[in-house]
Amino acid sequence: MDRNSVNWSGPMPAVTTPFHDDGRIDEAAFAANLEGLIAAGATGFVVGGCTGEFWALSHEERKRLFDVAHEAIAGRVTLIAGTGAVSVEETVALTRHAEAAGCDGALILPPYFVKLSDDEIFAHFADVCALIGLPVVLYNIPGNAVNAITPALAARLADLERVVAIKESSGDWNNYYGTHLAVHERLRVFCGPSSVFGVPAVQLGADGTIDCFPNVWQRGGLDLYFAAKAGETEKAAELQAMGRRLTDLFTSDGRTLYPATKAAMDMMGLPGGGTPRRPLRKLAGAPLKGLEAGLKTLGLL
Repeated sequence: MDRNSVNWSGPMPAVTTPFHDDGRIDEAAFAANLEGLIAAGATGFVVGGCTGEFWALSHEERKRLFDVAHEAIAGRVTLIAGTGAVSVEETVALTRHAEAAGCDGALILPPYFVKLSDDEIFAHFADVCALIGLPVVLYNIPGNAVNAITPALAARLADLERVVAIKESSGDWNNYYGTHLAVHERLRVFCGPSSVFGVPAVQLGADGTIDCFPNVWQRGGLDLYFAAKAGETEKAAELQAMGRRLTDLFTSDGRTLYPATKAAMDMMGLPGGGTPRRPLRKLAGAPLKGLEAGLKTLGLL
């Protein structure tokens, strides 16, 4: 397998996982968010990723999320399941369920928390890939996983049979650019922080974007890819500037990305928001008021 084994491209939002007040997954709101994003132009989704709070879900909840997403999407767009876990056994079990559920691919990050060598990261992916059937999207997000997929390591991992793509979410343009140069002829490259540098990534040749902001900024977050791809320079620049402002708003003055995303969805009347799972907390007080004021300033409320 390689990049030519799949046809994945375009803006594929990383979607939130909404919960009822008692903590159960709100399957209806989850499906409604997918439906709204398909109508807005999404070409696919990542479910159960970082934006989906996978770390706070049991394995059974993660599996159920894959089932619900497949039923809701009904084959209309690409479905990538976040199946990364610390152990090979857990990752394989989740990925096998994603395949049985009808998902198109698996997004897998390196084992997290404990610092690993490049050889150990490679061995983990090699062990997983030998035991699964789905195509794999490598997931580089060292800010969350601790362990990084460098351009050199990405080039090694591209040799594994199941690996067809990478989501580069380091937030470091130099690492993104280096990764693109190292693997784009063999792997599909998706830009993670498209709100920060999605336009230059697409202009460079990124196959698509995978970001959380379309959950709350549907048309703009998706059109950022389409405008850059079509060479609509002025529109793309305006959308990139908005993405940057949203990123700053959601991650400043006591706010962090995932609770702010859900709070903004609630303010805008979009399905999929609500209370995040602990240890995250719902925005309140000054951070919540600041988010509301900022969204109004940006013309989104």
